[in-house]
Amino acid sequence: MQTHFTLAQLADPDIAESNKILRACVHCGFCTATCPTYVLLGDELDSPRGRIYLIKDMLENERPATADVVKHVDRCLSCLACMTTCPSGVHYMHLVDHARAHVEKTYRRPLPDRLLRGLLATLLPNPALFRGALFLGWLARPLAPVFGALGLGPVAAMLRLSRRPRRSQLGAARVFAPEGPRRGRVALLSGCANDVLDPAINAATVRILTRHGIEVVIPQGEGCCGSLVHHMGREDEAHARARANVDAWTAEIEGGGLDAIVINASGCGTTVKDYGFMLRTDGAYAAKAARVSGLARDICEYLATLPLAEPARKGLVVAYHAACSLQHGQRIVRQPKDLLSKMGFTVKDVPEGHLCCGSAGTYNIVHADIALRLRDRKIARIEQLAPDVIAAGNIGCMTQIATGTAIPVVHPVELLDWATGGPKPAGLGEADRKNSGRDAAAGERQTSGLAVLQ
Repeated sequence: MQTHFTLAQLADPDIAESNKILRACVHCGFCTATCPTYVLLGDELDSPRGRIYLIKDMLENERPATADVVKHVDRCLSCLACMTTCPSGVHYMHLVDHARAHVEKTYRRPLPDRLLRGLLATLLPNPALFRGALFLGWLARPLAPVFGALGLGPVAAMLRLSRRPRRSQLGAARVFAPEGPRRGRVALLSGCANDVLDPAINAATVRILTRHGIEVVIPQGEGCCGSLVHHMGREDEAHARARANVDAWTAEIEGGGLDAIVINASGCGTTVKDYGFMLRTDGAYAAKAARVSGLARDICEYLATLPLAEPARKGLVVAYHAACSLQHGQRIVRQPKDLLSKMGFTVKDVPEGHLCCGSAGTYNIVHADIALRLRDRKIARIEQLAPDVIAAGNIGCMTQIATGTAIPVVHPVELLDWATGGPKPAGLGEADRKNSGRDAAAGERQTSGLAVLQ
């Protein structure tokens, strides 16, 4: 794509990067076939190619964002399926991130939109506030259809997605001792929403790692990765959260040392792996952020490097939902399925697995109508497989899918922990009935206890 940025404009590193991305685009349109919003809406401006034209015009002419541009940029889920499809290597993620930051700086949203986004940006990254809000939403959940009928889609969506918050299973511990000789040491991103919505994921992560000789530390000062506000274009807030995490992990790297920073929410993983880019112009943090990004690993990516114990459970049919941030953002496709198969599960790919489930951070609240259509399409494809359980590597996907199906939804690490000696994931119900007799004795022996150093 031909661009016409001036030399003065190109002196801005963000413009220079966007110019490079724009010039890589050859207008081929392959991205339209895998873009969820284009597939649903059929509008060229709701495809990556259409958005690229809008963003180019806005940035090149230094124009404030218009309501029309904001509408189409906002509708992007950042699923990044277009990046997997693109034969030219267009780094759409960084371009749309730049566009969102420009929107945030130059466009004044209507008051209801500002209030909603401000509320989400305040609540979701703060576990204490989020836990309280989630409890209130859970109590009011029966009212979701009423708010939907009144045209208050975001409120209805928040209530529909609410669930009873759960207490962390890790307690106040910060370091978890390995069983037997120490083979490695990792930091775990405990996250913000993750440990409120489903603390069993972090607990299973710690159990399986310590069981295989890995010491796990949750550094003091780590917290929300910043992805939620980052995708809202709130650049300063996102960078502040990134710096706080970089400081916390750097202290561990330079102290006890780290082999990896393990992340079990793939949306967070995609963002942490991008810290090096996000803070590339920050002289005080660029090198440290790049080092952190280089150590970041999805939990399945890391487990694939370990010699896991022989499986104790086999036979369940698992529908593997490939979270967009994992398959497109991090290009991790094989490891989760290979691990599950190795542990004796029958793994089935979901048809149209490249299409988003509609979660996408806060998208399923801000754009509830589109998100519901994508959710229902995803669930219909999953239910065709008649699985015993659905496995997904991102808490957002898990929450989104669970609102529309009775099939239990768990994180792959919960199944892997169970198969290598941990407790059965809560919520599986009778899904493992084929194996109940064979593993009953083994299951009785397991506890959710964790060895704690401090």
